Amino acid sequence: MNLVYEPKKIIDVSKSQATFKRALNCIPAGIYGHLGPSEGCMVPVSSYPLYMDHAQGAYIWDIDGNRIIDYMCGYGPNYLGYNDPDVDAAAAAQRKKGDCTTLISDITVEFAEEVCSTINMADWAFFAKNGNDVTQFAMMIARAYTGRKKMVLTKGWYHGVSPWTQKLGYSGIVEEDVCNNLYIEWNHPEQFEALCKQYDGQIAGFISQPYQHGNFCDNELPAPGYWQKIREICDKYGVVLIIDDVRAGFRIDIKGSDYHYGIKSDLSCFCKAIANGYNVSVLCGNKKLLNATSDVAYTGSYWLSAVPFAAGIATLRKAKALNATEENAKKGKKLTDGLKEIAKDNGFDLRVTGEPGMFYLRLANDLPSRVIHQDWVCECVKRGVFFTSHHNHFINYALSDEDIQYTWEVADEAYKVVRERYPQAEFIK
Repeated sequence: MNLVYEPKKIIDVSKSQATFKRALNCIPAGIYGHLGPSEGCMVPVSSYPLYMDHAQGAYIWDIDGNRIIDYMCGYGPNYLGYNDPDVDAAAAAQRKKGDCTTLISDITVEFAEEVCSTINMADWAFFAKNGNDVTQFAMMIARAYTGRKKMVLTKGWYHGVSPWTQKLGYSGIVEEDVCNNLYIEWNHPEQFEALCKQYDGQIAGFISQPYQHGNFCDNELPAPGYWQKIREICDKYGVVLIIDDVRAGFRIDIKGSDYHYGIKSDLSCFCKAIANGYNVSVLCGNKKLLNATSDVAYTGSYWLSAVPFAAGIATLRKAKALNATEENAKKGKKLTDGLKEIAKDNGFDLRVTGEPGMFYLRLANDLPSRVIHQDWVCECVKRGVFFTSHHNHFINYALSDEDIQYTWEVADEAYKVVRERYPQAEFIK
């Protein structure tokens, strides 16, 4: 591969940092949640851009005027490219007609039909706003349908921020919130069957991501036959099978990740990429759960807003026309193959795990503190390539070969910087 050996400009983030100091006086944590530095993915915080001015395609421009290639994609929603003209035009046309009104728009039905014709397992669609909305609803439906209380989760899970999805010991979480949760290790269906035998007639649902894409750890794909065995056990014991496709949805397969891995879930949760950044989430289900779903009291003030539905229809149709999921996966593989080669040339062992459209990066010859990888990420960000240190990354359709080339050059320079910084590390010869 041909790399340009010219020093890359170090971005200035002084306006972002000054704005963050203002925010600390009036917003909890300054920037709360997963987009903020309190998540531990922005170290040192003083080196990072924190506020955007505008975005387009594969780029964000921060308030200091820096153009940055964004491999986080808003933590997933940017699927086709920021400000995609077709998606934005559809949303703008609907906004002129109306958005959040007393009578819902008939575009609600059109979006549901588009979702059901796209997602392989979907007989119906229910719309909300956040991923947490639909994972919470899926749990409630499973309990309503079965009349049971307990839920099984895989260790290393993330299914939102409802109390039952969190861990005992977290601030604000009490024992009653999680007392009906049971846990198994990923890729161990025998543990699930053992729980089903032990708690026969008590387990309402099994909820899991399609593959293990947790933070601070290598991502792990399902072993051959894993999902088929889980499906078999759910059917045997009357357990509702829930796929949390909020993060991975449309990054693996446009028809749903359960389809990609060879099964049909009972419920599948989508958000993030489904409307290219417009705020909507979708719970899809099969016919047997329709009545139980209708019986559950669950709603939100903005859940039937029409503008995101128009954006969602445009996103799905354009994604299918462009084969966006497959193309994003190709781009992800090209990018990460090059990153691994560059790392090796600089004496580093870069491990890439997960699916290529939603990959995770880790240095295998890091120090126990993981500080080398963290510093490498920081040096890339300082040169205009936004990675993160302990989370999976995302590819969007607008990413170009030129962007990938520039990313490789930045990665190479960043590795050279951190290699000089850590002479004690064990490098590849």
